[in-house]
Amino acid sequence: MNVLHFDSEAAWLSGTVSLWRDRLRMNPLLRHCLAGGNTPIPVFREMARSVQQGQVSFKRAAVFALDEFGGLAPDDTGRCSNMLIRDLISQVDLAKDGFFCFNPDAPDLEMECRAYDAAAGNGFDLVVLGVGANGHLGMNEPGSPLDSPSRRTELHESTIRGSARYLTHRHLPRWGLTVGMKQLFASKEVWLVATGRAKAEIVARLVKGEITEQVPASTMRRHSNCSLLVDDTAGALL
Repeated sequence: MNVLHFDSEAAWLSGTVSLWRDRLRMNPLLRHCLAGGNTPIPVFREMARSVQQGQVSFKRAAVFALDEFGGLAPDDTGRCSNMLIRDLISQVDLAKDGFFCFNPDAPDLEMECRAYDAAAGNGFDLVVLGVGANGHLGMNEPGSPLDSPSRRTELHESTIRGSARYLTHRHLPRWGLTVGMKQLFASKEVWLVATGRAKAEIVARLVKGEITEQVPASTMRRHSNCSLLVDDTAGALL
């Protein structure tokens, strides 16, 4: 794992955006898998600004949502796809057919996940993942097998509690659909991104601790092209 330890959040933001622009310029057909949530929001905003200034384009690219909460209304602002649409998709020049997301309301969730894997093909070009407090990747919770496909998962209590920050109500989701570990490992390049002191312990654990399925993020040390991008506070214990 390549560790990029920036000396401030501002440097982390600038460096991450610069690297992403470079990837997209080198491959305009870049197939992304992106996480929602709070950590990537400033990165998404800067990428949108880069598009609006003509520095880079998503016109020929594709974006796949990493995961989706179940049990929320289609227009719920806490849905992962809606967060991605709000913070990035609606702000860039991505083609209408270039955005893919899970439908947790599909009548056959197994078929929905198999279709998602088929659309993703043999791995993404670039995956950008946040790191959960318990080391989860997307909704691949602790204990997720490395060969797991996209699937429905039951959320750990810490993930359920954490979802509250995205919601305007108290009906917290208890399950979701996620891209599986198998698909993540098949991807050409994976970035783990983390900022803030609250992530320092799990960042240190995934870098220095045992490689184990109980900390899914730690298994990315076995990926052939994975980078950890952290600011000074998230990387304080490295």
